[in-house]
Amino acid sequence: MDPCPFVRLLVGNLALKVPVASKPARSVVHPSSSPCFCKIKLKNFPLQTAVVPFIPPENQFPDGQVQTLAASFHLSKADLEKLAAKSIFAGKLCLKIAVYTGRRGTTCGVNSGRLLGRVTVPLDLAGTETRSCVFHSGWISVGKDTKGSSAQFHLNVKSEPDPRFVFQFDGEPECNPQVFQIQGSIRQPVFTCKFSFRSTGGPNQRSRSLQSETISSRTWLSSFGSERERPGRERKGWSITVHDLSGSPVAAASMVTPFVASPGSDRVSRSNPGSWLILRPGDGTWKPWGRLEAWRERGSSDGLGYRFELIPDTNGGMGAAGIVLSESTLGSNKGGKFVIDLGSGSNGRATPGSATSPACSPRSSGDFGYGLWPYCSYRGFVMSATVEGEGKCSKPSVEISVQHVNCTEDAAAFVALAAAVDLSMDACRLFSHKLRKELCQHQDLLG
Repeated sequence: MDPCPFVRLLVGNLALKVPVASKPARSVVHPSSSPCFCKIKLKNFPLQTAVVPFIPPENQFPDGQVQTLAASFHLSKADLEKLAAKSIFAGKLCLKIAVYTGRRGTTCGVNSGRLLGRVTVPLDLAGTETRSCVFHSGWISVGKDTKGSSAQFHLNVKSEPDPRFVFQFDGEPECNPQVFQIQGSIRQPVFTCKFSFRSTGGPNQRSRSLQSETISSRTWLSSFGSERERPGRERKGWSITVHDLSGSPVAAASMVTPFVASPGSDRVSRSNPGSWLILRPGDGTWKPWGRLEAWRERGSSDGLGYRFELIPDTNGGMGAAGIVLSESTLGSNKGGKFVIDLGSGSNGRATPGSATSPACSPRSSGDFGYGLWPYCSYRGFVMSATVEGEGKCSKPSVEISVQHVNCTEDAAAFVALAAAVDLSMDACRLFSHKLRKELCQHQDLLG
């Protein structure tokens, strides 16, 4: 399998120093106690926002400090070509950063923060597919008060090659699609998917690829799932198996906790999520690799909430605590991207909503990347998968970092995870809405 060239543009190590005798224009906040944030923009890419910590004016930024990631931009070869294209209407490519004092958000429709100043960092992305490049590292003046003094803004901007394997489903996961590897204009089939209903009462409706599983593997499924009876509406027993071109099963995703409407509601609640077990073959049976939980968010953030965690590969690991790698929300109407991105020793800013994830915090462990499972193997960008909104035809596209794929089974596990995320959009659909017939067992057309 040949990867596609990608580049990550990383912005990190942000800090702000304001002279004690100086007050930024229009600012009424004290730097020692007030928040500060910045908006980071790269041409046609979505705007990203990050918190900027204050440090005392007399302090230098410590060189040995853990690299904290504030924003990252993922650039494909096509993106690089567009950014490099010359135009009489566009000047030299720059990263633009606007620094604000005050809290993020709006009050009565007006931005709460006050602009302190703007910073631009020139970028030359030629050749960055094969080599790392530092565009800026250190302090830069930003803003001036009435006496002409400037605040000092610290940042690092660099790029890193990040080749990835790219896969594309040629249909919706529940329609038993093929999965193609994409390499430029070349589309090569590498996997097939088989959707089925896993019966908890016997093997009759078990997926063909799961019929050979041992009693041990059934124990895994039941131990991670819910054994209690759930009266009322529920969606349960969905399973998708990924096969290689020889027909051998190489990964699977099995719904182990039903998606059930909470009492007096028609939605799956965060307090009682449904869950999937992502499985990999090993020693003649299936072994758990990760767990995906999903639910339907309420309020203005209405959408698919999810949490994905790795399961330790230990003997008797059924009781071992998982490590959360990704936790966020996808819009129910527009969909979005499921992302696992642990930065580069970062705070996980690249994975939306992952601030609570222990794997994404530089303060979680002093041993980050040095033997503490699973940090030693999962670093930087791991994978992403597109997810369409409800009612839209979804053919997930999956990107996986080369450093996390050592064999076919590695790639297949991420493909199974992408399928489970996509199917969760349907599993968390309001119970007052119908599901397509492929997702309905027997005549239960209402899910």
